[in-house]
Amino acid sequence: MRLYNAAKPVLFRLPPETAHGMVHRLLGAVDGTPIMSAMRRAYTVNDDRLRVRAFNQQFENPVGVAAGFDKNAEIPGALAGLGFSHVEVGGVTAERQPGNPKPRMFRLPEDEALVNRMGFNNEGADLIGDRLADVDVDFPLGINIGKSKSTPLEDAAEDYLYTYERVKNGGDYFVVNVSSPNTPGLRELQNREPLERIFRTLQDAGASPLLVKLSPNLTNAAVEDALAVVDELDLAGVIATNTSTDRPAHLQNANSAQTGGLSGKPIEGRATEMIRFVAKRTDKPVVGVGGIDSARGAYEKIKAGASVLQLYTGLIYHGPSLARDINKGLLKLLEEDGYDSVEDAVGADLP
Repeated sequence: MRLYNAAKPVLFRLPPETAHGMVHRLLGAVDGTPIMSAMRRAYTVNDDRLRVRAFNQQFENPVGVAAGFDKNAEIPGALAGLGFSHVEVGGVTAERQPGNPKPRMFRLPEDEALVNRMGFNNEGADLIGDRLADVDVDFPLGINIGKSKSTPLEDAAEDYLYTYERVKNGGDYFVVNVSSPNTPGLRELQNREPLERIFRTLQDAGASPLLVKLSPNLTNAAVEDALAVVDELDLAGVIATNTSTDRPAHLQNANSAQTGGLSGKPIEGRATEMIRFVAKRTDKPVVGVGGIDSARGAYEKIKAGASVLQLYTGLIYHGPSLARDINKGLLKLLEEDGYDSVEDAVGADLP
């Protein structure tokens, strides 16, 4: 952590995507070495009270890495070495994609936020599927699947199916991403008819467990339509939420005017509200994402109904000890409120 605090000013002078690449390469370089083993011992909190079971997976603690950090499934083991219980790789698309033109990621340091318009840049399902076939990890590995930019919306189900078929042997759960704001038209797939078509196509191919990732910008009626599909097709869970196209009035940094999805502290409240809205309307597990950077914030999402949590932006601003700090803090908060485990606290604030 001291090393990260020393390096952070240097990293923050670099373009965000350049800095991310440097950190990514560093984690890759130490993966599988004694250094990573030492990091895992330092950052992992082992306590039975933190264990959570959701969508047929056992999580040693509720805190995982959200999709987007490891797009090409290159360093899931290294990320788990930072104390995370699970890693979601991707988004993976059927076609190899360069993504949108650079610059496409922007820091908002005063707001502890990011704006990105990456555009599902990734190496494609064929190459990533081959890489995943060689991955052997002892934690749940999720695979986030997106639609190729060139694929017409009416062919989306077949596009998602192609990707699933090529990555299916490497994942423990699969997330259909229909909510990124950076692929034209993608969020239209959150409507009931196309969403149902996508999931039926995947289920016919044997895909399971399947989760859907929703946008925080959906109306309540649209969320209820999506949840009707979740329940009707008996999907495994819901991820709430993706990045937001909204810009709260209190944002201070000029990069808030950039086009793309906003993540980090400014969407924390909205994400928690949506978790609560979803959890009240389905008994499926909810994965809470959005603005998590502390034990208190994580606990609020758990009590709002999230069984599992994911983060990304908080890691950039708070460094590699974040999962450990959150998990230690959660144990204290559980004790204060008299809960025996995280699972006992899930949904505690719901009426």
